Amino acid sequence: MPLTVDIEKKLGDFHLRVRFETEGGVLALLGASGCGKSMTLKCIAGIERPDRGRIALNGRTLYDSERRVCLPPQQRRVGYLFQQYALFPNMTVRQNIACGVREKSLRREKTDQMIARMGLQGTEELKPRQLSGGQQQRCALARILVNEPDLLLLDEPFSALDSHLRFRMEQEVRGVIRQFGKPVLLVSHDRDEVYRLSDRIAVMGRGCIEAIGENHAVFAQPGTRGGALLTGCKNISRARRVDEKTVLALDWGVPLAVPGWPEGTEYLGLRMHSLRPAGPEDTVNVFDCRVEEVVENPFSYTVMLRPEGADAPLALGWETEKPVWERLRADRLRMHLPPEKILLLKP
Repeated sequence: MPLTVDIEKKLGDFHLRVRFETEGGVLALLGASGCGKSMTLKCIAGIERPDRGRIALNGRTLYDSERRVCLPPQQRRVGYLFQQYALFPNMTVRQNIACGVREKSLRREKTDQMIARMGLQGTEELKPRQLSGGQQQRCALARILVNEPDLLLLDEPFSALDSHLRFRMEQEVRGVIRQFGKPVLLVSHDRDEVYRLSDRIAVMGRGCIEAIGENHAVFAQPGTRGGALLTGCKNISRARRVDEKTVLALDWGVPLAVPGWPEGTEYLGLRMHSLRPAGPEDTVNVFDCRVEEVVENPFSYTVMLRPEGADAPLALGWETEKPVWERLRADRLRMHLPPEKILLLKP
């Protein structure tokens, strides 16, 4: 059941240009606020109208600017979970769910089935204000799923929940979307949430998709500086090529061997856990560092390191387990940047 999206929309100085296709599973749109993630969902759902392009779902054309096709939201068979759930405040749980059933003769049967499926027994006669955040989310999902949509859109589904509820609700939603068996689009700016829930990730920035692929592959090589930041890379430096084998990390002040140099590369990235103390087997990208600061986290330390002799604006962050640092504890360390762990990034 493929979803194909190729659209453009201008809003003042902002220009949304999105093109992707997904066959099934969960595709996450990962990006900072204002990059166009939610606008993309609204265009697919029919809440917003693109300026041009095409949207097709399971062989049905939802929008086509050339053919002048633009189906209204109620005809698209798209389920949209809003950030604030959009439950009807004066309706009970049962009434909220029942209003999503198209066939009146099946309304009670399907509503009862969905209440049981979503674990909402005992809340049937409660209003949304009487529900917990997790119960509200399950009620909103039940109202969407009871209508058997062909596509599920999740717009920051955990943003309204307290932190202690997020992980439990994430597990529940993971079970729901796996059972759904049709394409799911998840919008989020939370990299951990995206990594755990999605099969594929599309990194969005400045109104377009900068990288798309399997979640493991995107985290391993996000491709752009923005993508690296969004996937949690803290060490990023401007880079200048010195020769075929060496580049200079301008913000760290060190020359480095890197695995190639794709056209357009201007930055290097290194995840904090990829930096490590040098061993006798390490012969490249080895340098002495001065320890500038040690920050204690609940289960690790972040050690800020300044390469010796480097006149550079940025220190390197190294995240290590507590026992490792408690064993080392030093003012100076000899460190190694594994070439295969260095991210080659475009602007």
